[in-house]
Amino acid sequence: MSALWSNERARLLVGIGAAGLLLFVVAPNVLSDFRLNLLAKFICLAMVAVGIGLAWGRGGMLTLGQGVFFGLGGYLMAMHLKLADAGPDGVPDFMLLYGDGTVPAWWEPMRSPVVTILAILLLPAGLAALLGLAVFKRRVRGAYFAILSQALAAAFVILLIGQQKVTGGTNGLNGFRSFFGFSLADPVNKEMLYYIAAGTLLVMVLTVRLIMRSRYGELLVAVRDQENRVRFLGYDPALVKVLAYTVAALFAAIGGALFAPVVGIISPADVGVVPSIAFLVGVAIGGRATLLGPVIGSLAVSWAETSLSERFPSFWTYFLGGLFILVVAFLPDGLATVGRLRLGRRSSSDEPAGPDTSDEPAPADDEHDEATATAGRTA
Repeated sequence: MSALWSNERARLLVGIGAAGLLLFVVAPNVLSDFRLNLLAKFICLAMVAVGIGLAWGRGGMLTLGQGVFFGLGGYLMAMHLKLADAGPDGVPDFMLLYGDGTVPAWWEPMRSPVVTILAILLLPAGLAALLGLAVFKRRVRGAYFAILSQALAAAFVILLIGQQKVTGGTNGLNGFRSFFGFSLADPVNKEMLYYIAAGTLLVMVLTVRLIMRSRYGELLVAVRDQENRVRFLGYDPALVKVLAYTVAALFAAIGGALFAPVVGIISPADVGVVPSIAFLVGVAIGGRATLLGPVIGSLAVSWAETSLSERFPSFWTYFLGGLFILVVAFLPDGLATVGRLRLGRRSSSDEPAGPDTSDEPAPADDEHDEATATAGRTA
């Protein structure tokens, strides 16, 4: 057991080291300023995918409304940036154009960087916790939960568009000139934003890794596969789901908060039903139940969307849809499992034939059986 844990820890360290080398050394020295900023945008979207991988891949919650939390984080950050650009007691430019030239009272706290950061961390997570308790306590799950979360994203977009005087309407909030005192016109500061995004993504991946290896992570898998059995063992599956759903919402909000200064705009087009589905597509293609699959899938889908739309502006969506169909049909666990499947075939072909053990009971090595057994031992 200790040798197995040592090997897993070594692989984790090697993987994190390789990712850090690619993100912090190779990419800044190989990519142009434009491409590096584009990669920073992709990384912000991958943060949402990390949370979806935890909630959907490990917890079985089909989250089709992550655009809501992504948008909350993005708009909260954008509010601070617009107020900072306007100066002390100043009014954002769009309020002079669409409104009466006064800043609403609930905008005023966003002038403080500390309040803004706390709002980004607490408000989306608190909303997710309340929504999760209301939904999971009533045992809403599966397609019903997916439809509910998607309806929430649609309602959020309608709210943003309808409140043009305070949200910018369909145009959203844009034209940011600074980020906590750093000019966004300076390429050095744009590169700094990239490093912040890359470091945040690595921290999120490590956090999910710790959750997956913890007793709670095993319990989350058990709830996904055998919810009634876990309930009979004395646990409340709703509370287990709420925690994972809240962490996913927090990751999405942080991704949205960094997305706003990186891209320079946050609008209803970035947070609606279609973007929420796009988040899910990347996770499904990469491998929702793996650690790095959601990140790889999200980055691959974002890159494909950009490169294919440049070359085939009228047909790139068909390429992306075809890739999604192929993965779901032939690799339901995602592209991240290709290497594991090849290793499994190679090991099975190299294994010598042994005695017939058909009468012996099969070992219970399935993930959900192990997780449920662990839940029973700890009950």
